[in-house]
Amino acid sequence: MPRTSRLLLAFLLGMSAASFEPATQLMASPAPGPAAFGEPQEGKIHPVAATAPDIPFIDDEFQTEQQLLTLANQSRQQAGVPPLTLDPGLSRAAYEHAKIMLRAHQLSHQFQGEPSLPQRLGSSARLLLDQEGENVALDYDAEHGHEHLMLSPPHRANLLNSAYNVVGLGVVRSGDQLYIVQDFGHALPNFSPTEVKDHVAGAVQQKRQQLSQAHLQRRDLQDADGAACSMAQADKLGTLAVRKLAQHATVLTYTSLHPETLPSQANHAIASHNLHSFSVGSCYRRTETYPTGTYWIVLSLQ
Repeated sequence: MPRTSRLLLAFLLGMSAASFEPATQLMASPAPGPAAFGEPQEGKIHPVAATAPDIPFIDDEFQTEQQLLTLANQSRQQAGVPPLTLDPGLSRAAYEHAKIMLRAHQLSHQFQGEPSLPQRLGSSARLLLDQEGENVALDYDAEHGHEHLMLSPPHRANLLNSAYNVVGLGVVRSGDQLYIVQDFGHALPNFSPTEVKDHVAGAVQQKRQQLSQAHLQRRDLQDADGAACSMAQADKLGTLAVRKLAQHATVLTYTSLHPETLPSQANHAIASHNLHSFSVGSCYRRTETYPTGTYWIVLSLQ
């Protein structure tokens, strides 16, 4: 018997989830920029409706998740967008969030005491991400869920975002309804420390060439990597190790997800005709400020 479903939407635009239980609910969250990464909230998770009776759920909705992936990639193909790759780490994060929504009996991208989306993804996946986004929904099955998500502009934008190349899917059943979480991301290559430093060095020499300045000799300072890792450990750019390096050279410190590109602030220092050599220090680390990881870089110019 075909099911006639109603499309009732509750968007995450500064509003709390609706108190009624419609046939379909949706929420979409775009990718927050680095400035949006907040302090982790301490304490236990206390959803708004946590006092409601527990509803039994079935852990294994693998087939539903595969259907959602297939439907998403079919829509992306029709839109001329590359397909999404299912990532197990992102799926773990999505599944855990789906269980929290079930316990709360409502949709949300972050409950009180729950880590933010970048923090959740960073703790579950090994990927280096520079963009994240999330769709959450309550629906009857994968087909209806995808249909309703595609009818909603913010959810459709996430599903068809050409920048996203990975996705995590988590589905939890409550009776004849499904709590659905889609966690999207743009995964970058994971470079080794040597590769990061080679990319930075190549960018320095290219910039010197563009500025019609002489080629610089590359040196490997023994303390350069240690200084970079001291920044990562402190989760800030200014550390004692960096200040020691700055006693003998012009030192530029920064974080980057694209080591082949220099920050614009480096142009003036690199343009100096008094320079004759440089060194690069690098350290990859996930921190409170960068929960999905970043490269901490120390560029010394002499």
